[in-house]
Amino acid sequence: MDLNSNSTSKIGVLLVGHGSRLPYGEEVINGLAEIYREQADYPICVGFMNMNKPSIPSAINELSREGVEKIIVTPVFLAHGVHTKQDIPHILGLDNGHEDHGHAHDHSHHDEEDEEIQFDGEIIYTEPLGSDPRLVEILKDRVNNSLN
Repeated sequence: MDLNSNSTSKIGVLLVGHGSRLPYGEEVINGLAEIYREQADYPICVGFMNMNKPSIPSAINELSREGVEKIIVTPVFLAHGVHTKQDIPHILGLDNGHEDHGHAHDHSHHDEEDEEIQFDGEIIYTEPLGSDPRLVEILKDRVNNSLN
């Protein structure tokens, strides 16, 4: 049995970034996506909450056009916050209509939120990166490199 054709051929991955006026975050997420693409047998897209393109809906629509039936959405954030708990689920339509207007967050999110998601498949939303031991290895590398 060919696992790739049965288990991953209809899957797409969306890496979600915050977006910024400065290029650094976009460059990092696009770099991560490129590395991931080299190791994956399914499409990988990037989407941003604001300021950068493509937007989250645009990226989902791109994956939909590629024929995926299931999209795994992973926020490329270290920890949960307003964005990962409220804003991104709202954009994805996963908040069941429960909007929380109680938070005071002063920058606007997606100028393009008027673009509708055209995807009838399943969206699975994962946890952010968190305190993963693999990140500690990167931290240790940064410290050790600074000592040389």
